[in-house]
Amino acid sequence: MFLQIHTLTSFHASLLNRDDAGLAKRIPFGDASRLRVSSQCLKRHWREALQECLELPDGIRSREFFSRVILPRLMQERGVDENLARNLIETLMGKLISGGLDKENPLFMKQPALFGKPEADFFVALLAECAGADDEKAAKAMLAERLKTDKSGFKAMLRQAGHGNLYAGFEGALFGRFVTSDILARSDAAVHVAHALSVHPVTTEVDYFTVVDDLNKDEETGAAHAGDMELGSGLFYEYVAVDIPLLVSNFTACEPKAWREQNATDVKTTLKALLKAVATVSPGAKLGATAPYARADFALFESECQQPRSLANAYLQSLRFQEGDDPMQRAVDALGRTSASC
Repeated sequence: MFLQIHTLTSFHASLLNRDDAGLAKRIPFGDASRLRVSSQCLKRHWREALQECLELPDGIRSREFFSRVILPRLMQERGVDENLARNLIETLMGKLISGGLDKENPLFMKQPALFGKPEADFFVALLAECAGADDEKAAKAMLAERLKTDKSGFKAMLRQAGHGNLYAGFEGALFGRFVTSDILARSDAAVHVAHALSVHPVTTEVDYFTVVDDLNKDEETGAAHAGDMELGSGLFYEYVAVDIPLLVSNFTACEPKAWREQNATDVKTTLKALLKAVATVSPGAKLGATAPYARADFALFESECQQPRSLANAYLQSLRFQEGDDPMQRAVDALGRTSASC
């Protein structure tokens, strides 16, 4: 069972998603180059919106999860000595993230990783328990013994400790978490997000701007600073597919084939919030200079059991608008024709 979401959203002059050169992201598609908004950008903004409205365990994506979350909690909440806390955390990290640690700063990871609040609670409780051993050597030995497990065992330990099934937070349940650890449980993404594309060729312009020095108006008759940035406007097609059985499985730890038998209250709440975010939350760089806020002008929802399919091919031949055209209606009509033929 898949839920598919198709939206069309029009943005005025803005810079929704920049590349490494500071230019609007774009990609060739069909007969023309298009403006593009990456799926990573979209998910980041949706995730922030969901954190504000969902009362479910969320996640923390950071290189400094252990140094800025686990270490302070061990010291402040559990009263563990700083040196012992650091040494135990280093031991824990060595078991969880082999090969991914920063040698110069042992409590840092080389790359940001997603950890759920339930995992944070579990790690703090586990390390505090081990810190109660007779000495540091015994504490490390106890920790190593507790971590002699695999991914399924780790999830069982979390459940037994009362930390639920959302071990990687609702973000991990929605968008997945990839880990290479022998212990940390991987979460497959139940929400599949495509890069948003303009339905027409790239339309951008370089905006030239100046800054006036308020305190030197007499001597500085021109601009004190001049700069430029690329702005684009466009009508974007956005596509999202949600694997409902996998989503229920990620929330309840059931087998995907048994999804209909589960209590899906939290899933329904989360899915409702996600649908709202997809339709109403805008990505956007240069917020102060462009106010790139828009909501979907059109949304199509589909539910079916067969493999989902994007309707991006409705715009494989880019739309070219003439004076008097209704761009949104033409985009909707193209989407309807492609949907009917699939």
